[in-house]
Amino acid sequence: MSLSKLRARLRGSTVLVTGASSGLGADFARRFASLGCDVVLVARRLDRLEELATEISSRHGVTATPVAADLAVPGAGSALKATLSHRGITVHSLVNNAGFGTHQPFVEEDPVTLGNEIAVNIGAVVDLSRAFLPDMIEHGAGVLITLASTAAYQPLPGMAVYAASKAFVLSFTEALAVETRGTGVTVMAVSPGPTETEFFEVLGGTDAAFGKMQTSEQVMDTTFAALAAKRPPASVVSGVNNKLQSAGVRLLPRRAALEVTARMFRK
Repeated sequence: MSLSKLRARLRGSTVLVTGASSGLGADFARRFASLGCDVVLVARRLDRLEELATEISSRHGVTATPVAADLAVPGAGSALKATLSHRGITVHSLVNNAGFGTHQPFVEEDPVTLGNEIAVNIGAVVDLSRAFLPDMIEHGAGVLITLASTAAYQPLPGMAVYAASKAFVLSFTEALAVETRGTGVTVMAVSPGPTETEFFEVLGGTDAAFGKMQTSEQVMDTTFAALAAKRPPASVVSGVNNKLQSAGVRLLPRRAALEVTARMFRK
C-alpha cells in the first residue's frame, strides 16, 4: 500500500491519540490530521490539548477534539469510550502512545509512582484496546498503533518496571496483529529508541547517557512508511542502529544480554 492509498483509506475517519499533549503523541495527531483524519486528543493537560487542537484544525481543516483524562485511573479506556459515545464520536483508529518511565534502582522507587507507571503503560493500553478495537473490526478499517520501545527487547536494570512494561506492550500488540488478520484493521507496535521528547524530563534523569537521539519526525516517518507497506509488519523498530541493537540482543543468550545491560547500569 502506498502513502496515497493509506491517505485514501483513512481520510474522513477519526483517530484517538493518547499522550497527545506533547512529543510523539502530538506529532502522531499532526501526521494523521495531515492525511485528512479527525483527531481526538487525550492527555491530562487540557490547556496543551486545546492549543494543539486549535493548531491542527486551522492547519489541516479537520476536527480536533481535546479530552482531558487520567489514564492511570482503572477503567479509563471504557470511561473514555462512554464519554465519546455520548458526544456522538466514533473512533476508527487508536494510537496508544501515553506512557512514562522512571530511572533508579527498584528498591528506591516510589510505590505509588510504580503503580501509576504500570497502570498507564500496561493497564490503559489493554483497556483502551479492548474498548475500541471491536468497533474498529466492525468498521473493517483503521489502525491500532501501540508505542513500545527498544527497552522492550531486554531487561534494563535501573529501569526495571519500564522495560518490563514495554516488553508486555510489544508481546500484546504482536499477538493482536495476528488475531486481527483479515479484519481490515492494521495493528502494529512501534519501538522508538531514545527520542528528542519530554520523556527524559519525566524520567528525572539526563538524556546524555542514552546516546544519539532520533527526532520525533524520524519516528513518524518510520511508522507511516510501515503502515503504507503492502504487508505492514506486526512491529517495527525506528532507526537503523536501534534495529541492529534490538536484533543483536535477541541473538545473545539471555544471561549475556543481561550482563550487557548490567554494565550500562553500573556506569
